[in-house]
Parts: sequence; C-alpha cells; structure tokens
Amino acid sequence: MTSAGTPSSEAAPAGASRPGGIGSLAGRTVSRVGYGAMQLARLQGDRSAAVALVRQAIDLGVDHVDTAQFYGNGFVNDVLREALHGQDDVLIVSKVGATADPDGPVPVRLAQRPEELRAEIESELATLQREQIPVVNLRRVDGGHTGVPVPDDQIVDLDDQLAEMIALREEGKIGAIGLSSVTLDVLRRGLPAGIVCVQNPYSLVSREDEDMAQFCADEEIAWVPYFPLGGAFPGRPKVTDEPAVLAAAEKLGCAPAQVGLAWLLHRSPNVLLIPGTTDTSHLVANLAAGAITLDEETLAALDAIPTRPAAAPGH
Repeated sequence: MTSAGTPSSEAAPAGASRPGGIGSLAGRTVSRVGYGAMQLARLQGDRSAAVALVRQAIDLGVDHVDTAQFYGNGFVNDVLREALHGQDDVLIVSKVGATADPDGPVPVRLAQRPEELRAEIESELATLQREQIPVVNLRRVDGGHTGVPVPDDQIVDLDDQLAEMIALREEGKIGAIGLSSVTLDVLRRGLPAGIVCVQNPYSLVSREDEDMAQFCADEEIAWVPYFPLGGAFPGRPKVTDEPAVLAAAEKLGCAPAQVGLAWLLHRSPNVLLIPGTTDTSHLVANLAAGAITLDEETLAALDAIPTRPAAAPGH
C-alpha cells in the first residue's frame, strides 16, 4: 500500500494543490481526487449554484470530472459546458450504455446497442460543445449493478460494442476507452481495445472486486470506484456506520466519510476517486481526504472490516 500523504502541487492549477496527490488517467497526470458530477442534477432549480460548485471544485485543484449525458437529461453536461473554461484543462470522463428516459418509470433506460452508444456520444458532444470527449467508459450490464431492468435486446456482445467505441476513437470523437460495471473476464477480453480505466462499485465494506482491483493495479489501469462509501441501495452496508471507521475518524480528528475515501487512496496508487456532492462543505471535506495518512494500526483495523455485497438483491 502507498500513503496518500500530502497532496503534491506538481502541475496543479495556479494557487491549488493536487487533492490526493498525483495520479494518471489516459496518459495524463491528474489529481487523484476528482469530482463526480451526477448529483448536480439535483440542482436543476438552481443552475447558478451548480455552476458555482463546479468552479469551486476546479479552484480547489480538481482536474478530472466524471459525467454522463443522461445525468439530469443533459442538464449536468450543460452546467459543465458553462462552468469549464478552456484554460482549466480539465479532463472530462463520461460513460455510455444508458440514456435519459424522463417519462419512464425510472429516469434512465439502458442503451447498449452500438448505434445507441454512438447516438449518446453525439448528443453529449453537442451539449458540451466539444469536438472530443477525452475518456468514455462503456457501462456494461455484466456486473449486475445496473439498478434497472435488462431487456433481451440490451444484452449486447462486448466485441460489437468495442468495435463501435474504437471507431468513435479513430474518428476523434472520443480520446480513450474505459469499462464500467464489468467482470474480470470482460475486462480481460477488452484489453486489446486499450482500456485506460475501470469503474465498478467498490468500497471498504464491499470489496467483491478485490481481484479486479489488483489486476488493474498490475496492468496500470486506473481503478475508479463508484459507491465509494457503500450504501448504494437500501439495506446495503455503509462505510460510515462501521465502528472501526468511527474509531479511526475520532483518532484522526476527521469525518468518517473521509476515512473511507482515504482508505481507498491508500489501497494502490492507481486508485482515483470521483466523490460527488452538491454541498460545498462536503466538497471541501472530500478533497481534504486526500491529505489523510492512515498508519499501519489503523489500516489493519479497517482492513479487518468484513466485505458484503454492494448491489441490492436482484440487481
């Protein structure tokens, strides 16, 4: 394990440190703690607040932002278009495999077919007003974490999907390809396409993908866990409920959520985080978690926490 330590200032925005220190994504140097923009959809009634939050994240050293066109039916990307300036040099990471369905029983439906992947990219480029999205994750249904029904016509062969993603990359519409919600077997199958990152649910209390996390570390693929604090579905374990986490937080004088994020950063140097929030104080706390160092005794106590499934039954 590596210590998160104190963030480095190398190549950081003027006046800002690098939250979590230095990491690598798609051949670029980035801060290890970025920002997940999904929750900005909750601010649709206060667009100016959403823009201001993104600007604050950038001012605090965030230089990679995770998004998707289906977040808020394009609202989130529209906020990013307004908030991000060319001189910010922020790496935008998006995902395909679903599309907005505002009139459906849930606001998102799967869109796994190759033509749907392309349509989502085209829509995102138009909303962001950009010629290229630097990194796009193909979110599959293999991992069982979709949270929505999987119709038969949405079970699509990986090779067909990757062929379309590679074509989009060759056309310059995307810069690099990642995978999300996949099994280790699917990741291995996808390696020839040049996979730069993997996003799967993973946290201190849900470490089912430990083998994949280690595989990504060995292959120098960025491991970007979502649901980093657990509690993704009702009844699922939460990092902040664990006695060992609460004890560590009291010992270190920080919030339990910061302990959970710091533990992920300590796991391996290829780990990048994209915690999301609409609260400015939570944003500051999330980024500050990158400066927390966990000693061996604390790490041992945290590592002893049992792992439980991240997904809800039936998902």
